Amino acid sequence: MTTTGPRDASDVVDVVTLGESMVTFLPSRPGRLADVPSFDRAIGGAESNVACALAAAGHSVRWISRVGADGFGDHLVETIGAYGVDVSAVRRDPARPTGVYFRTAGDRATEAHEVAYYRAGSAASAMSVQNVDAEAVRSGRVLHLTGITAALSEGCAGLLRELTGPHPGRPLVSFDVNHRPGLWKRNDGARVLRELARGADILFVGEDEAHQVWALDGADAIRAAFPGPEVLVVKQGARGATVFDKGDVTFVPAPHVDVVAAVGAGDAFAAGFLSATLRGRPVRERLRHGHLMAAAALTVPGDLAAPAAPHHTDRLAALDDETWGRLRLGPGWTDTVDRAEREARTP
Repeated sequence: MTTTGPRDASDVVDVVTLGESMVTFLPSRPGRLADVPSFDRAIGGAESNVACALAAAGHSVRWISRVGADGFGDHLVETIGAYGVDVSAVRRDPARPTGVYFRTAGDRATEAHEVAYYRAGSAASAMSVQNVDAEAVRSGRVLHLTGITAALSEGCAGLLRELTGPHPGRPLVSFDVNHRPGLWKRNDGARVLRELARGADILFVGEDEAHQVWALDGADAIRAAFPGPEVLVVKQGARGATVFDKGDVTFVPAPHVDVVAAVGAGDAFAAGFLSATLRGRPVRERLRHGHLMAAAALTVPGDLAAPAAPHHTDRLAALDDETWGRLRLGPGWTDTVDRAEREARTP
């Protein structure tokens, strides 16, 4: 990796994320892509979603990527920077474009959902060990990565192997499997993702994707396959999530959520969990912060949502189990946290 000279202590941030962000076009009305007459512009990208959510929650965050020397690249850098994310390590590529994609309004889990990616040969797919700033990558207390980056190109996969490898003084590595079958053209996704996951300190994996990628069924089977990461977070959809932390196992149910769009929730969950981890919260509250951040994303149409203020989510995360079980969150709940808590406390 390239170096720019040592960074001083004042340049250390809570979290560094590395990966591709794209300009996203959201439909102006429900229907097939073929029938939608117009789209609204937004941004999307697992790692930048995590970065923006963490910055909105008050953390110092640096996003590392490559974008084209085009208007879409300008939009990404300006929009992500406006969340308070440090974008100084983002490089502009004069020869390759910024990736874009279009999607329908439906749930990704349904057959009706459509996504059209235009990211082949994008600027971010050219990231490699040779052209990423090593000092910037190592400037965080936590380095957050996802399997999406590894699927973009051989160079990107090699970069993630380097970053998840055992190096002295490396940051705490957080890795979200984030399996995207359509991106893996090389037929080695299961092997590469397994290798990267085993190198993480904190591993996020969905129970459904573990079955799809490795034919693993259930949280215990996933832990048996990945004993190395000190913290393993198994996301179990609307049921909740289970954390294996050293020898302890903790399950926390998700709150009831009136879903607007099931996109960006996994990234938001990771951001909430990492935020609570950085603040030294106990495991149960880390999971609850993950659920609450995911609920913020689930109740808006795009990938990104403003989380509730940290002191509000701290209060919700500390609810007793019975009250937590009655919590129901719908659109606008982040602005009406007091009402959501009062309703949950009402028998």
